[in-house]
Parts: sequence; C-alpha cells; structure tokens
Amino acid sequence: MAYDEGIAQIMRDALTDTFGIDEKKMFGGIAFMLNGNMLCGVHSGGGMFRVGKTNEAAALGIEGAGPLAFTKRKMGGMVDVTDEAIANDDSRDQLMALAMDFVGGLPAK
Repeated sequence: MAYDEGIAQIMRDALTDTFGIDEKKMFGGIAFMLNGNMLCGVHSGGGMFRVGKTNEAAALGIEGAGPLAFTKRKMGGMVDVTDEAIANDDSRDQLMALAMDFVGGLPAK
C-alpha cells in the first residue's frame, strides 16, 4: 500500500522554509533529508521522525508516537507516528523540533 500523498504534503509544507531539505523515495514512502541526513518521512499508515536516542523518550510521550519497528525490531532514535499526529500541528511541531535538534547537529553528507 502506498503512502498518503496528503500527509506527505503536510510534511512538505512544514519543511518549506527549512534550508537544506531534499526529498527521496525510500522504503515505499518518502524520506525528507536535512543536509543529506534522514530527518523524517511518510510511509503507508503514518510517518516517522529521527529524533535520536536522547530525544526518544520525549518523542514517545507525544500522542500518536510509538517505537519504529519496520522489521519487527525496534530502531532506536526513531519514532513511528500516526497520520493523525502528523496532521495535528502541535504534535507534528513538537516531533519536528526534536528531530531538528538531533539531525541538525549531524555533519552534512
């Protein structure tokens, strides 16, 4: 099943003023890259944010966020989010801030 284009557009709109963002098709969805590093993405049934292990607990406390486990194995520092959490400005903004905090500190690729 394909990702929801409406949810992808919400993410694009949220990132429109951010310098260094590129979009890549990945894992049957779309990944948004910040200076070459994965920041967030959209997949079938929701999306994901790369928040880093230090921000993970805070991210998991946001309604609609849970552990990311594409292969049935938890991926540390990544959270899976529902479509509703992405569509909610407050939830998305909080998750995006945590992801920007982590990914913004990584060296550019």
